[in-house]
Amino acid sequence: MKKTKYVFVTGGVTSSLGKGIIAASLAKLLQERGYSTTIQKLDPYINIDPGTLNPYEHGECFVTDDGAETDLDLGHYERFLNIPTSQANNVTTGRIYQSVINKERRGEFLGKTVQIIPHITDEIKNRIQILGKTGEFDIVITEIGGTVGDIESLPYIESVRQLLWELGDENAISIHLTLIPYLAAAGELKTKPTQHSVKMLMQSGVSPDILVCRTEHPLNESIKNKLALFCNVQKEAIIESIDAETIYDVPLLMLEEKLDEVVLNKLQLPHNNTPELITWKNFLIKHKNPKSTIEIGLIGKYVELHDAYKSILEALIHAGATNEVKVKVRWIHSDKLTSDNVPKQLNGLNGILVAPGFGDRGIEGKIDAVKYARENKIPFFGICLGMQMAVIEFSRNVLNLKGAFSTEMDENTPHPIINLMEEQKTIVNKGGTMRLGSWKCQLAENSKIKAIYEQEIIEERHRHRYEFNNDYLEQIETAGMIATGKNPKTNLVEVVELTNHPWFIGVQYHPEYKSTVLNPHPLFVSFVKASLEHSLT
Repeated sequence: MKKTKYVFVTGGVTSSLGKGIIAASLAKLLQERGYSTTIQKLDPYINIDPGTLNPYEHGECFVTDDGAETDLDLGHYERFLNIPTSQANNVTTGRIYQSVINKERRGEFLGKTVQIIPHITDEIKNRIQILGKTGEFDIVITEIGGTVGDIESLPYIESVRQLLWELGDENAISIHLTLIPYLAAAGELKTKPTQHSVKMLMQSGVSPDILVCRTEHPLNESIKNKLALFCNVQKEAIIESIDAETIYDVPLLMLEEKLDEVVLNKLQLPHNNTPELITWKNFLIKHKNPKSTIEIGLIGKYVELHDAYKSILEALIHAGATNEVKVKVRWIHSDKLTSDNVPKQLNGLNGILVAPGFGDRGIEGKIDAVKYARENKIPFFGICLGMQMAVIEFSRNVLNLKGAFSTEMDENTPHPIINLMEEQKTIVNKGGTMRLGSWKCQLAENSKIKAIYEQEIIEERHRHRYEFNNDYLEQIETAGMIATGKNPKTNLVEVVELTNHPWFIGVQYHPEYKSTVLNPHPLFVSFVKASLEHSLT
């Protein structure tokens, strides 16, 4: 079995510096050099997973093939590396404590007093090494959530300290991402916050091998010398991470800074194949040099926080580059849409995307947006709840089924077009109990959706409790909304499309989760293309 090497990424000074992007960029460069690499995220919050968190709290909840509800950083990992993540790639403090407490209840500690050290730290170390022990990966990069100095992060930093000592210098290294702020009044970059951050990390027993410094201005030699001296880091291991135009520039910037070479030197690994990143560069050229511009309306309930729709936004970027078009997103709060103001709010859009969500807030606004897209022949894309609203709108306004609704919003609706899945009716706990992960879907012959995918059986990721009520299927199809994708085992309707519309598709699954730089999702590519064609009419 191959000897797996470990890279730990911590953050200091402030949050939101982009540890996930730096980790993903490093992994991409190592992957280009021929090393099988994966990334995992350790989140210090006590929730078991982000599945029960409001999107305003933590942004999007990303779902893996094996049904894990995870941090949105895992989406970045997949989009950069083009390989799927799993349950093992995201660990929370809640999951760690739950596991240790369950072991204690089973008597596995043989009467010992259960403590942070060694029991919690041992559990963390085991979770960190799960991916390495599969023999599948040469290098495992572990991102520690939060900021050095946070109380909740202390057990993770202690676990990293222990692993660095146990595995040895050539098998495990530490990267510290920090901030070099620019004081405009003084006209200077200041290193003191980084010095204090490194000092705090070293007080926990971890001395960083590499410093990655976020900055608005280039670091001169004087600053690098100062950082090396005061932070006990070799000068060549001081990496500048200057603000980039797009996150997809970061791998190229890290290549210029030789981050991958420094990491390989520290881990005593050979410098195989210099990264060419040809496909990546071609993507960036198309992304930065569009031939035209379109505007797509994103109808959602959490539009104040764009991270709530992170994967959708990135999928639109991938599809835009494929079509050599710039996709401008018009953020539209469904709560503020009414049948009276919809024409004004949605005027001039080339495409309309009704986003996923839960609960009854803003639902009528989404339904009004669907109606506008349907009647005005504007390309429409409904995802999960968006697909359900499309079916409800059609039932109300074409079939004239008064009061048609989802039982999620109205348990007493006379026409439960969308109903709670049978297996969900006895479930009490909310966390991790939805229909999650990858499920098969069979696409109908001569359908638009099959022409887009160019295959009959697809697999897509799900995250929902409610489903299309097949009692209404015949009525709806007779009127012109066709179920063109179904689960081959359960007969659950996965895709609907209109026969008398240039591009109107609703999907129960989440295609945005599978779009990557190297493999833009075909549904998004087709939707953007249809929106471009609409803009030219």
